[in-house]
Amino acid sequence: MAHHILTPTTYHNVLGTLPAALTVASGDTVTTETIDANGWDKHGKKVWTGPNPMNGPIAVAGAEPGDSLRVDILAMQPIRPTGWTRAALAENVVDPDFVTALPPRDRATWTIDGNAGTVTLQDPPAGFALTLPMAPMIGCLGVAPAMGQAISTATSGEYGGNMDYRRLGPGATIWFPVSTLGALFFLGDAHALQGDGEIVGTGIETCFQITFRLSVEKRRLIWPRGQTERDIFTLGNARPLDQALQHATTEMTRWLEQDYGLDIRAAGHLMGQAVRYDIGNVFDPAYTVACRLPRALLAGYSAA
Repeated sequence: MAHHILTPTTYHNVLGTLPAALTVASGDTVTTETIDANGWDKHGKKVWTGPNPMNGPIAVAGAEPGDSLRVDILAMQPIRPTGWTRAALAENVVDPDFVTALPPRDRATWTIDGNAGTVTLQDPPAGFALTLPMAPMIGCLGVAPAMGQAISTATSGEYGGNMDYRRLGPGATIWFPVSTLGALFFLGDAHALQGDGEIVGTGIETCFQITFRLSVEKRRLIWPRGQTERDIFTLGNARPLDQALQHATTEMTRWLEQDYGLDIRAAGHLMGQAVRYDIGNVFDPAYTVACRLPRALLAGYSAA
């Protein structure tokens, strides 16, 4: 399998059926450098506009509608020593009568220490200091949507997009439903750290060098599926939040039936007592909910 370097000459604020910046074979790996969510590069230069400029698209030879595109996130290395967040909670995540108590949503700067694997808030409020372990993740990634649509990187859907799910980092695998020839994969909006929900409207926005593998698989799915070393998960993207949960729950049930051999009653018993729900994003037009199960509970069943 070949390894490719993608050096972007342009970025995209939509996921859509656009000319490929690179074409690879199934199983090839790619390394690329991203810019941040507002278009600032690793040198602190403004090179594009927001929201969430994407690298790509990358076409994968042989991918066709009805397939799935498997994306293995192999490595993420920060390439800028700072990142930024908003300095206050978003208005839509607190009670309406509490909104007037929120401070201005100014930009806060964080120091990123790639060697130590930490992020530190610069100029914190008086009497407060904050250093946290870095946990790299990709906020926005996915494939071209169906029917030739071009959809803003501000939102998400069946194709992926701006899901901001914090488990989509090194070591994770995610599958997307393919809707167009070549799949046309995009990624960007990398974060050094982010809590569930992206409740200040950002993670720690910065630039990364990312290495990933793209593989075509002959499996049909409707919503994105993924796995880490410990868990499998499905992702639903919609508003209201309960609809996103419904999409994720339905896709997990399909997965357990199709690939693990559980009938719908067995899947219901397992999910009813062992499922965990994570919130990916509650800031953007479509919310993201992850339906997650420990892989250890599926030992002995045959995953495809």
